[in-house]
Amino acid sequence: MHPRFAKPFADLPASLQDALAPLLDQDFNARFTPAQIVELKRASQLDDRALRLALLPLAAACSVAPISRFYVGAIASGLSGAWYLGANMEFAGQGLFHSIHAEQSAISNAWLGGETGISEITVNYTPCGHCRQFMNELSTAKSMAVTLPDDHSPLHAFLPHSFGPGDLQISDALMSPQAHPLHLESRDPLELAALAAARSSYAPYSQGYAGVAVECENGQIYEGRYAENAAFNPSLPPMQMACTHAVLAGASLADIRRVVLVEHRAGLISQLDGTLSVIKTLPGEIAFQHHAV
Repeated sequence: MHPRFAKPFADLPASLQDALAPLLDQDFNARFTPAQIVELKRASQLDDRALRLALLPLAAACSVAPISRFYVGAIASGLSGAWYLGANMEFAGQGLFHSIHAEQSAISNAWLGGETGISEITVNYTPCGHCRQFMNELSTAKSMAVTLPDDHSPLHAFLPHSFGPGDLQISDALMSPQAHPLHLESRDPLELAALAAARSSYAPYSQGYAGVAVECENGQIYEGRYAENAAFNPSLPPMQMACTHAVLAGASLADIRRVVLVEHRAGLISQLDGTLSVIKTLPGEIAFQHHAV
């Protein structure tokens, strides 16, 4: 079990601990399959929402918050029935606009896990306006629910007069399948991972399709896709998504040794400067490659 889980795990009921312990091994990737959820519910005698609320401290334990010291956890329920943990992340010394909110982290975890929509998101603090707007871009925004320790309401109750893709005549939505025709001649697994992320990214407003892949000391690769938003500012850059993906899987930002950014040459924006800004905050020597294709 990763050391970050020790304290929240110790606070769980014994019956839930017994069922959960085998799942929190070294290969835990911050996700629970439908079969695992059934077993956790059986052992704990908790229903879906009560179980997610009980597990929220595990999600919050993944938080990296050197600036705010405010630790937020979220669990996204995918349409497949799987659950995905997420936590907020900040980059020391960088502008707060680089931060990743817990809801964004959990949704990104689900998207990278192959989900095409979110039915419900559970979070330990009320979603801020930034996150409400980010979630309003989702393919399931009209039907998804938000669960808090003291509330359970549809997303539209948190954002009653919303602005979204339809206001800009966009029929697509975040988490809907994407397949952009980007090409890069390479045999490098890290470059190919970044290319795959760029092809799957969501950027209907700028066509700035972009993906990042980071490689850690142990050779493990983590991806991030650009997730654009109708309100622009809540857009989530691919470098930040790759970082939160790595940390949720148990890696440390200090483990990152290589970074590759692949982006659409004809896009109206570039992720280059933002990616380099985040890399500057990471410890150690990091090799960086940029491909505009």
